[in-house]
Amino acid sequence: MDYLAFFLAIVHIYRALCEEMFWDTTVKLAENMSLECVYSSLDTLTQMEWFKINTTDRESIAIFSPAYGVIIRTPYADRVYFLNSTMAPNDMTLTFHNVSEADVGYYSCLLHTFPYGHWEKVIRVVASDDFEIAVPSDSHMVSEPGKNITLSCELPTKWPVQQITWEKIQPHQIDLLTSCNLSQGKIYTSKYQRWVSSDCSLGMTSTFITMPQAVVSDSGLYRCGFSARTGENETFVRRLTVTDGKMDNQYTLFVAGGTVLSLLFVILMTAVIVISHRRRRRQNRGLFKEHRNKDAQNKATNNYRNPISTNQSSDCAREDIYVNYPAFSHRPKTRI
Repeated sequence: MDYLAFFLAIVHIYRALCEEMFWDTTVKLAENMSLECVYSSLDTLTQMEWFKINTTDRESIAIFSPAYGVIIRTPYADRVYFLNSTMAPNDMTLTFHNVSEADVGYYSCLLHTFPYGHWEKVIRVVASDDFEIAVPSDSHMVSEPGKNITLSCELPTKWPVQQITWEKIQPHQIDLLTSCNLSQGKIYTSKYQRWVSSDCSLGMTSTFITMPQAVVSDSGLYRCGFSARTGENETFVRRLTVTDGKMDNQYTLFVAGGTVLSLLFVILMTAVIVISHRRRRRQNRGLFKEHRNKDAQNKATNNYRNPISTNQSSDCAREDIYVNYPAFSHRPKTRI
């Protein structure tokens, strides 16, 4: 009997070591970091507990009870605290400070509710070097608040797809939204605080996620990933921007201000061009009058038969009249 118990214990440890851990959120290790755990259901919370998941057991970190308050275990007493448990009964986010490499690993946020039962979210904390960096988005969607948002991706046709995942990418964490196993026709919806719907069926040629009643916090990068049993994989990134009233007003004011400034600039440039043109015409007109006066003076000086005074304006000048007459002698004729 002892041998059987020992054998079962060995099998249990082997399965724990070989079994792949499944997580809902990946968080980048930081000196001050928060592990988000928001329960979206309206069920009544009776108690919750945070664990660190080790290879063979779970290490208790903290317990919260609406009736009895908070208990922080000794190894974490000076380093962790609940962020919003007193303000929001469904927000069990745990905040760490003075974080070290020893804090890398898996964490469990386990809630006991009535009448639903237990609810668990698993979070993986990775070193900064192991945290994935988001690639540039392939498309961009802009929406107003309150509308239903649908993001979609076409499935690859080069190889058979087995697994489809949708994730929301943030600078400090990556949240799994849905995971679809096409070979089994099963879909897993993670413990993401926002309700997201998707599809999962054999023969599908595209995948989508739908978020009802979009809010500003839904803005960000969303990644759909495809993988095959043989190892091939491919990802696409969609960017979503949900505007708000303040942004719309600021944009309207910005556009209106830019339009007014552009109009003032056009008016100013037009005025400068008109003034410059008029000044140039006046200068040309003055030069033309001066040239005409000089021509008139030269004619008066060179024409000695012109009876008109040279001081007379050129506008009143008359044409010179030339008369040809014979020269007569003034000596008296001799009478016979």
